[in-house]
Amino acid sequence: MQVFRQISDSAKDDLSQNATRMIALQEDYIYSIDAVIQFLQGKNTTLAHLVAKRNFLPEASRFTQLDDLVWAFGSMGIQDKAKHLATLYLEDLSDLIKECVDPHFGFSRYAEKLGRSANSFDELYLALQQEYSYVDKVLISILQSRVAAINPLLVAISVPFPGNLYASLRCGQWIRKHYPTMKVVMGGGFANTELRSLSDARVFEFFDFITLDDGEAPIENLVHYVEGKIPVTQLKRCFTLLDGKLTYINNAACTDYKQGQVGTPDYSDFLLDQYISAIEIANPMHSLWGDGRWNKLTMAHGCYWGKCTFCDISLDYIKLYEPATASLLCDRLEEMIAQTGENGFHFVDEAAPPALMRALALEIIKRKIVVSWWTNIRFEKSFTRDLCLLLKASGCIGVSGGLEVASDRLLELIQKGITVAQVAVVTKNFTEAGIMVHAYLMYGFPTQTAQETIDALEMVRQMFEAGILQSAFWHQFTMTAHSPVGMSPENYKVKKLTTITGTFANNDIVHLDPTGTSHDSFGFGLKKSLLNFMHGACLDYPLQKWFDFKVPKTAVPPGYIANTLASAEFSSVKPSTRIIWLGKQPVVERFTKSKKGSHWEMSSLTFQGRGETCIIKINREHGEWLSGVLRLLSVDNNKTYTLQEVKNHYEAAGLNDFELFWDNKPINTLYKIGLLML
Repeated sequence: MQVFRQISDSAKDDLSQNATRMIALQEDYIYSIDAVIQFLQGKNTTLAHLVAKRNFLPEASRFTQLDDLVWAFGSMGIQDKAKHLATLYLEDLSDLIKECVDPHFGFSRYAEKLGRSANSFDELYLALQQEYSYVDKVLISILQSRVAAINPLLVAISVPFPGNLYASLRCGQWIRKHYPTMKVVMGGGFANTELRSLSDARVFEFFDFITLDDGEAPIENLVHYVEGKIPVTQLKRCFTLLDGKLTYINNAACTDYKQGQVGTPDYSDFLLDQYISAIEIANPMHSLWGDGRWNKLTMAHGCYWGKCTFCDISLDYIKLYEPATASLLCDRLEEMIAQTGENGFHFVDEAAPPALMRALALEIIKRKIVVSWWTNIRFEKSFTRDLCLLLKASGCIGVSGGLEVASDRLLELIQKGITVAQVAVVTKNFTEAGIMVHAYLMYGFPTQTAQETIDALEMVRQMFEAGILQSAFWHQFTMTAHSPVGMSPENYKVKKLTTITGTFANNDIVHLDPTGTSHDSFGFGLKKSLLNFMHGACLDYPLQKWFDFKVPKTAVPPGYIANTLASAEFSSVKPSTRIIWLGKQPVVERFTKSKKGSHWEMSSLTFQGRGETCIIKINREHGEWLSGVLRLLSVDNNKTYTLQEVKNHYEAAGLNDFELFWDNKPINTLYKIGLLML
């Protein structure tokens, strides 16, 4: 293995005990590495049995942090268990590379420290003047072969995160040196959030252009420019050097493309069979992020809510909301499935709109597309029991959403538009539908007190205890320049500690919260307790146990979440509510019921669901009407009927007391097999 040869070439006398152990086991690593990579590429699935036995792979320090594998994967999850072990094996190798070969190395984040909150370009610029590291050489050799094969006029590099920045600069540096006529452009999330006030011209020793926000129109104009079809003044949302001076050009006459015009993502040049699936953390939602290959799509550009005060709502990627249509999304699903052979989709929305999710689910079911999908949402009351069941029927397997600070006062300050009680009801609806729920949690929002932090932890504990959350993660609040908090900190009783704009990246703002608590001290205890809660462990521990300093007792009543769920109001159904039937037509049988000398005609309706058989018995007239109306309500029909139209149909058949019939057993149990009110 090249890595071990590199280590021996530059051997150190002060290696850690962990590195020393791995070097001693290098033959075991060399022996196993190819098989492990093939397994993670999905080409050698039977290796899972060998890996899961824990006597095939060499184990170093990452394995000391191993989660309870029985909890995480059960007795049958051999493939997932083996993927987790194989991922830890690779992370061990990553640690070895970082210590002995390249201190910036990381599988998903390379030289992230250099790119994170880099107000000055100095440190990055200095690093880029150094000799290539071993990993740099590997990167550039791959780039060199691709450039030689394609010989493009323009190379566009997306930089979504700080961990992608250094490698992008190395690529741009090499191209500028060896192909001076070839143009290089950077775009992506990092540029959009961090580089909006860029003023350091040295960046353009590595790139010719940097574009902001949506990339379709800017890239198209750049292509026209390098082809000599338009002058430089017609570029759109683009930084470049003009006469040696850093200049921002934005041709306002050039409009952006609508979501219906941007086309379907094209994966034809990707080496999809060579990507690996990894499970870094035994957390259900984190496993989704890294395991398997998910086609990426967006239901809607921007955020339909667009009010959260911690979010970059002033930037176009949040501010400009534009949904696609359900039919167009399904066209794209089918096109991408045909191209990639994969039917898993991750909709990467800021917050997927419930109405569009409903329309998309119906269209998927009508077209009979087999698909697994998940997305990010807001925990709003639109997600009723029946909508969650519809989403499940269409292939939705998971949702993630922001519970954030789990405090009604702070949720109002954030302008999240939800309450803790509302989140509890919604997560219950998703969970009971069989859809996994992940909650984003936040601590350290301005003015948050120690009492509110502990109360938030208690809310989260009770939600896990109630079984309505399957996964969660705590993040510490970060003030950003483009959020309402960052733009008007005085409204949130915090002070900026940095007032000078840097010449390079400007987004994260160091701040002081004089009215809140010492937020940093809570991080470890919050994360440790959450890990146990996800295991179903220590739910009865006093919250003080998770912290090595005195914390206040929670003010949340012990049964708050349970009582909220038990007393959740039944929401009345509006006459305009749409009624959808997802099930098969029932088998109807007539029989006569007798009691104390009286006889009357009855109908027995047998419904066959995928997992169960349901039989209801009602009088003959109701049975004949119900059997007929279900044909009209079928999801396969183009017309959808409202509750009022169903009532009119019922009364036209000469039947009385619609509400008494519709709102009581056995009709109100048919949601279990597909009679949904949406």
